[in-house]
Amino acid sequence: MHVPDGFINAPVSAVAGVVAAGAVAVSLRGAGRELGEERAAPLAGLVAAFVFAVQMLNFPVAAGTSGHLLGGALAAILVGPYTGVLCIAVVLLMQGVLFADGGLTALGVNITVMGVVTTVVAYVLFRGLTRVLPRTRRSTTIASFVAALVSVPAAAVAFTLIYAVGGTTDVPVGKVLTAMVGVHVLIGIGEAAITALTVGAVLAVRPDLVHGARGLAAPLKLRVDGELVDAPTAPAAPAATPVAARSTRKGSTRKVWFTGLAAALVLAGFVSFYASASPDGLEKVAADKGIDQKVREHGAAGSPLADYGVEDIGDARLSGGLAGVIGVGVTVVAGSGVFWAVRRRRTPEAPATRTAESV
Repeated sequence: MHVPDGFINAPVSAVAGVVAAGAVAVSLRGAGRELGEERAAPLAGLVAAFVFAVQMLNFPVAAGTSGHLLGGALAAILVGPYTGVLCIAVVLLMQGVLFADGGLTALGVNITVMGVVTTVVAYVLFRGLTRVLPRTRRSTTIASFVAALVSVPAAAVAFTLIYAVGGTTDVPVGKVLTAMVGVHVLIGIGEAAITALTVGAVLAVRPDLVHGARGLAAPLKLRVDGELVDAPTAPAAPAATPVAARSTRKGSTRKVWFTGLAAALVLAGFVSFYASASPDGLEKVAADKGIDQKVREHGAAGSPLADYGVEDIGDARLSGGLAGVIGVGVTVVAGSGVFWAVRRRRTPEAPATRTAESV
């Protein structure tokens, strides 16, 4: 759903840019609270890089149409809604500047649609579901599936509303809405599957690293004389020394980080070669309905990494794979740098840790 230059007129693109800038500013402040722990910044950078990698994996959803992860739901659930918006903004910036993917004048539109709308819709729905479902890992995974599924057609509706105000062609809005929502419901199924699998995998090994699962372990209750009371706790095992505990957790976090980075590199550097070559949902709708009549050449079309290939490398597999690896590397470095800076500048009143009630 990367909107290119020319789909939306200049005034509306400028307004969307202001909205996106405001959302990023609010997210910078909110992310300071979410990034309270030392491990949070590099993990958020990893999430941005992972989203970048998975977005390269277009999957077929219908005849001649493909889809790819938007990532707002995944980022919000893993690292928090404010940090999630920043993750998607970093990804979109890297894609637009380095890979000529998503228009530069449309960057505000893309951040608003793919970053803000997906993240907000997904996280609000996710939190609502986790409040009514049993507080288990399975329920958390189910909630992430539903939240991701709904976030994609919600983004399609948001794009249609922006097109209704500032579209550069005269295609009836009703036709655009029907086509966009129809194809993006199918794409949403793929988004939901990827999100649930990823969240479930992290929950299985380190549930404490999933922002949306904080406070997951509710105290065990027993029914006594018709009333629920807290179950007695078992005698605690001898506790490890604080230094040993911190060292063990830090080592485990590093293992998760390196595993996640390796997975992102493999996906972007190797698996992406086998991704569907069919146009994605927005491209297909634009071509079918004629809303791409005034599309303009990308401002970064001359980039040596344009179209996810390295200039002057003739072998398509090597060129695309190397571009993917470079993209993952640049995104994880840029993202981690941004999140470290946000964490170091967080406001004094922002707590370093958060209780389950404040999440």
